[in-house]
Amino acid sequence: MKVAFATSDRIHINAHFGWSKEIDVYEVSKDGYEFLETLKFDGHLKQDGNEDKLGPKLDALVDCKIVYVSAIGSTAAAKLIKKGVTPVKAHSEEDAIADVLNNLVQTLNGSPPPWLRKALQENPQTFENELEEEAAV
Repeated sequence: MKVAFATSDRIHINAHFGWSKEIDVYEVSKDGYEFLETLKFDGHLKQDGNEDKLGPKLDALVDCKIVYVSAIGSTAAAKLIKKGVTPVKAHSEEDAIADVLNNLVQTLNGSPPPWLRKALQENPQTFENELEEEAAV
């Protein structure tokens, strides 16, 4: 699975999702993890209420299962969830990306918690999908 991290130093999870200029993406499996790429974003990212800044990030993260952030607005979180990406807030801006990646690998090799099992589903069940299925019955 692909996992993303909002970061300003490429070491810690220390960037607000909407304001981040860089998001590092890793491939994570039971065997370990591998760095894939750094997504870069420009523009007026700190402008509150500017929902246009979210579009490129949402599009770039569509194949990720999880994105770790230091903070995230409710609109951005809802849009990520709707696209099947689970936002996770770091405990502090000192949380190291490598530590989280190592913990994820250990968790995948053990018994993942319900939120992670749901994030790993190929087609996560959304409220809209459930309504469509009920209407079709």
